[in-house]
Amino acid sequence: MRWSTGDDRGDRMKTGLNRVIPDHLPEALQREPPLPQPRICMWKYLDIHSMHRLEKTANTEEMREVLAELLGLSCPEQSLRDAITLDLFSHALIFCRQQGFSLEQTSTACALLQDLHKACVATPLGNVEECYRYFTSVLFRHGVRRPPFSINLFREEQLLALADYVVNTYFRHFKLYKYVFTPQVRLDLSLTYVGLQPPKLWPEDETEKGGEEAEEQAVTPQEEPETVVPPEPQPEPSQVSTLQAYIRTQMNKELRQLQQLMEERLQASEERLSSKLATLERPFQPPSSKGKNKTK
Repeated sequence: MRWSTGDDRGDRMKTGLNRVIPDHLPEALQREPPLPQPRICMWKYLDIHSMHRLEKTANTEEMREVLAELLGLSCPEQSLRDAITLDLFSHALIFCRQQGFSLEQTSTACALLQDLHKACVATPLGNVEECYRYFTSVLFRHGVRRPPFSINLFREEQLLALADYVVNTYFRHFKLYKYVFTPQVRLDLSLTYVGLQPPKLWPEDETEKGGEEAEEQAVTPQEEPETVVPPEPQPEPSQVSTLQAYIRTQMNKELRQLQQLMEERLQASEERLSSKLATLERPFQPPSSKGKNKTK
């Protein structure tokens, strides 16, 4: 059983379900990398000078050019991954401008999105729930005044708007980002039948020589009497076919169980994610304040 990986999935983009990886993965791929600790991320990637440069841009094309330079994206026109990254952050900047965020809030929102994207592409395994918990914990670090652990950078309605935006954009296409930015994991399965000798393969040169010698012997008269060599005993076909049929039956049974387990896990994950998305999409209803009793 051999595992192989490839990094060419960024050249094409298509939808697909996350694969359920068995426990036989190599140790480097089986263990998910730990997520970083939630921290305050204001001015983490885009400092005050970078935000002033983005603020001075007159149109969307100019903003995308400056943003590509700040993010270190060399050629978004030729690289699919760079183009997707540029679209992700350019739309995030447009959203921040529409919400009227300040420079500090815009820088923090972009840092939140970039840390979430790094957590997503850190492993080819499915970690949508871990990434969602990490995003919400980092988001709340910027909504409550509790220095040095958290600051009240966003108001409550701004936190809800930012959370809805990330859920409806990034988490809606979480599997597509995972597909493009992570290496493909493929299982090469080979079967070995215990108790049966593998077929003996002859080189091509010896096969050709044997054919020429057989032709020469057929043309020249035989001087010596023919000697009949008894054939070697071969295993009975019934035993071989019975063994192969048993192995195929067991393999099909294991594959059906693995497929059923994979479908159950995927369905459970989809239901949990859908319930969380439905909860976040509900309109926010502030608690009704009861009128105070008037004192005479």
